[in-house]
Amino acid sequence: MTIPVPLQHTVQSVHPRQWMIEHSMTLGYSLLFALLAATVQNFFSAVNIVGLMLSVAQIGMVACTMMLCLASRDFDLSVGSTIAFSGVLGAILLESTHSTVIAIGGGLLSGALIGAANGVLIAYLRVNALIATLASMLMVRGLAFIVSHGQAVGIANELFINFGDARLLGMPLPVWVMALCFVVFGILLNHTVFGRNTLAIGGNPEAARLAGVRVERLRVWIFLLQGLVAALAGLILASRITSGQPNAAQGFELDVISACVLGGVSLQGGKARIFGVLVGVLIMGTLENVMNLLDVDAFYQYLMRGVILLIAVLLDQLKSRGARH
Repeated sequence: MTIPVPLQHTVQSVHPRQWMIEHSMTLGYSLLFALLAATVQNFFSAVNIVGLMLSVAQIGMVACTMMLCLASRDFDLSVGSTIAFSGVLGAILLESTHSTVIAIGGGLLSGALIGAANGVLIAYLRVNALIATLASMLMVRGLAFIVSHGQAVGIANELFINFGDARLLGMPLPVWVMALCFVVFGILLNHTVFGRNTLAIGGNPEAARLAGVRVERLRVWIFLLQGLVAALAGLILASRITSGQPNAAQGFELDVISACVLGGVSLQGGKARIFGVLVGVLIMGTLENVMNLLDVDAFYQYLMRGVILLIAVLLDQLKSRGARH
């Protein structure tokens, strides 16, 4: 028999130190944005803000699914190669069939298959995620060069080009696609059994299995979604630059992982916040945007990306230690 419990408001006190740790990146980015808006010429202009959002669109899309991989205690190093291959394949299909639907469908299917193959290798064949996705990164990049004969595949189809160039309410379509990804995967993470189980297997895979979670199948689905969204980002990138480039998105995976970890996704699994990932993506994009505005040499930009990745990992370690204490 269930005993009715009277309605009451339970007030949980939040320790100020814990609150600061949880929201440190959001507060830091707010201060950084205000400082840059006041000191860097043209940073706060409408043209630059739209350009900033467009520059992080692909990273934002893929970060949504990388968040799920990291939350489940995995990661995917093959997303950059998947972006390149799907863009090349889409351009080749467009050139041979003149059908935008076939080009987009073929590109998305290739990404889903790559992601599913990664998931099967990791979940069922027990291959370490680092080795499995490193191998697929090399193989898929090689396939991109093979099918394109090492050359960029040009795109002249106006409808396909509009896929990455069209504007809605003054904002480029890729930005709206990124926003949709954050909404969809935010709901998936926070309000569905899929999201709860993803965090559960990241926290403790064996306990999740004993609780009835089909861990292997869920991991395959996570990687399939990762490949699908990476392929979508690749098709959008190809439409934006009007060609499928086999050498596109090199180092992309490190930017995405950096953005996720900066946003509070734990490398040890079991913890993720979609809003934090958005903040991490914006931090990465804003710093690159400012370096471009200040005409910082590309070599120093590589150095800064490495520093950001290191800072992200150190912050993850500090947060993990804080949680234990």
